[in-house]
Amino acid sequence: MPELSRRYVVMALRAEAPFDPHDLDGVFVLKPWKDPAALRALAAYRDNCYPELASDLAAWMALIEQGPVVRGDVGRRNEPHVRSGEAERTPARATAAPVTRASARKSTAKARSRAAKHAR
Repeated sequence: MPELSRRYVVMALRAEAPFDPHDLDGVFVLKPWKDPAALRALAAYRDNCYPELASDLAAWMALIEQGPVVRGDVGRRNEPHVRSGEAERTPARATAAPVTRASARKSTAKARSRAAKHAR
């Protein structure tokens, strides 16, 4: 996995707090072997990064998934909330704006017009 080891540096945590939101070079660490939500986050990252890194991440994730189930404190709390793979592929949609009568009439009129053209 040369892309993983070449690109990323593991460092000791500087403070006891999980991260400083104002430190632009700070890190937020996820442990995908202990937290199923972190593994899902890693899968999203894999699906959206350059091919060489994606390949290394896929190999690492396969090793994690083949190994024993190990849960840390956060992983145990996250486990009941991890969505199934089907929910993963369906993006969350914002609530659509209600259709007004005027817009419904316009779209119905357009549909009738198109149908009349095709019937000729």
